[in-house]
Amino acid sequence: MGEKEREMTSFKQKLIENGISPLRAKGIDILQVNLGYRCNMSCKHCHIQAGPSREEMMERETVEIVLRVLTDNDIKTLDITGGAPELNPHFRYLVKAARDAERHVIVRSNLTIFFEEGMDDLPEFYTSQKVEVIASLPYYIEDNVDRVRGGGTFQKSIEALKRLNELGYGRDNGLPLNLVFNPQGAFLPPAQDCLEKDYKRELAQLYGVEFNKLYVFTNMPIGRFRDFLLRSRNFEKYIERLISAFNPATVDGIMCRYLISVGWDGRLYDCDFNQVIGLGIVEGYPQHIKDFDLSSLSEREIAVDVHCFGCTAGQGST
Repeated sequence: MGEKEREMTSFKQKLIENGISPLRAKGIDILQVNLGYRCNMSCKHCHIQAGPSREEMMERETVEIVLRVLTDNDIKTLDITGGAPELNPHFRYLVKAARDAERHVIVRSNLTIFFEEGMDDLPEFYTSQKVEVIASLPYYIEDNVDRVRGGGTFQKSIEALKRLNELGYGRDNGLPLNLVFNPQGAFLPPAQDCLEKDYKRELAQLYGVEFNKLYVFTNMPIGRFRDFLLRSRNFEKYIERLISAFNPATVDGIMCRYLISVGWDGRLYDCDFNQVIGLGIVEGYPQHIKDFDLSSLSEREIAVDVHCFGCTAGQGST
């Protein structure tokens, strides 16, 4: 980050002011693994800056280490993300091996991947493995979604959600299907409970689509969204908005305190966002998955920077 950004109120200083510094992990319930930055889409708000031309992909050797860490430790959940994680050639192997080890598996999908060559059986694969699907759907109105993710995206997403519903996802006592909302501009998201009701009503009435939960996330001032803020000369204003909305009550539940993030190359991070900006684990703790130590990492000090205000603004992003 630039010099001007660091001159702004630091997140660490805000924690000190509220008597919650240093920020420490409270255990590792989730092993979050980024299988690579390649994606069939190039969404405007993508903090990873994923796209079809990205070449970063986790290799089989690292996947095997991930599985060893998962099975050798009491970590109950594997959270698989990307890019489009399904594009990694070892994706299905990882999912099957983790399920064989009786771990809960979450896959973060953009839904449109179902329509790529060789991917049309993904809904059936997910069903057979009983994975939880967390799917990106920035809004329930077609024009809004296509403006952010590209023309035709919304209709593909709706078709994909219908297929998942037919297989038992998103229904009462069915397989978990959760959606993700991101604001489309330089503002904070609305209240999660209210927006979830709107999503459920509109998607059910207009398309017959059902889902379980809606997760509302603040856009992080990194990646493509950061570029947009800089181009529109809104960066400083947006950071100030996040800082002024800091809510100390959200700090206990922020995700970095309960998970560890594994980059495509095996490097360890406190979260997916730190991974993007290259902010690694604090010195003195294991830095790579091959050196994983549950005891020390479970109580580690968490590396923070200005973007962390995105997770603690308003209702928080947990």
